[in-house]
Amino acid sequence: MYPDLSYILHALIGTQPDNAFSIIKSFGLFLGFSFLASGYLLHLELKRKEKLGQIVGRMENIIVYKPIDWQEIGIQTFVNFIFGFKLGLIVSDFAAFKSSPENAIFSLNGNWFWGLGFAVLTAGYWIYKMNQQKDKEIQRKDVFITPQSRLFDITGIAALTGIIGSKLFSILENLGDFFRDPIGTFFSGSGLTIYGGLILAFIIVFRYVKSKGLHPIHMMDAIAPTLMIGYCVGRMGCHISGDGDWGIVNEMAKPGWFLLPDSWWAFSYPHNVIEEGVKIEGCTWHYCTELIPKVFPTPLYESILALLITGILWFLRTRIPYAGVLFFIYALLNGIERFFIEMIRVNPRYNILGMNPSMSQGIALLLIITGIIGIVIFWRKKIQ
Repeated sequence: MYPDLSYILHALIGTQPDNAFSIIKSFGLFLGFSFLASGYLLHLELKRKEKLGQIVGRMENIIVYKPIDWQEIGIQTFVNFIFGFKLGLIVSDFAAFKSSPENAIFSLNGNWFWGLGFAVLTAGYWIYKMNQQKDKEIQRKDVFITPQSRLFDITGIAALTGIIGSKLFSILENLGDFFRDPIGTFFSGSGLTIYGGLILAFIIVFRYVKSKGLHPIHMMDAIAPTLMIGYCVGRMGCHISGDGDWGIVNEMAKPGWFLLPDSWWAFSYPHNVIEEGVKIEGCTWHYCTELIPKVFPTPLYESILALLITGILWFLRTRIPYAGVLFFIYALLNGIERFFIEMIRVNPRYNILGMNPSMSQGIALLLIITGIIGIVIFWRKKIQ
């Protein structure tokens, strides 16, 4: 496994791991890639739907110039104080930061000298700029905003609310871990539950596009394949980093019909980022554990299935005549994939009427039902 960028570079060019590149964790790197992939597909879909007239832009009165005031100076000064406060800590103890960036960033520790220095320089600069400005009035202008120009807003909102929702949902699934270590659990790179992010991001993005005059049903269809490609790349990040999102123990012999590599049937996740398992003999690196016995590599399965679903949605997007249907096909396929994967995943279980589903499995079942109902309703509505 490749818990951080230094391990990836070791595999590619042979450099020694656990160096300065260790501050870039593999899961975070792939999370960034997932947003880029989603943003690119969304750009293509917004462009296509705009040409078809399914979503249109509108005139908006926006601020093109705002004079500097004391409130802005205060905000800038505070932000740069925090930046300097943490930067000083990183410079003075880079080894600790490299080992655990989240603990360094989100702890109360810092360097007061650096923080106050940045604050004084920032305040001085902005006060000087405020005294030099000639125009004291806010200036506005009517501008036509196209749907494509909202791409960064939509992607940014989805990314932020998706991460927050994923983390909150993960905490609900693992309250014991959260109570034992609240800060460490909340700010750890692992422990993101996709459905929490999906639910919160959907609600916030839906409200945003509706407030901007974009047809929400057509936007739902545009977003459907972007969600799956993002999920595909994100799950690959889980697999590559070994973030604990793997399956149950698999000690079964690989069947003859399974023609893929042995590691796709059962995997030990050596050098996993959460350092779970037994010590790897002879290993002297920072991450030196692996799982014994081996487990199902469920993130790999989900990544492959998500890529397949993305292809299906991308194929259908120009062939389904009615708006809304594609999104609910996404909901149906996503629910089916997750429902069955959960059968071999490590997740807390709940005893309900003699069955032991996970919380994600319950939501997956709701997605399947919602998808079927939504497909029927929107096919009958014939929205074009």
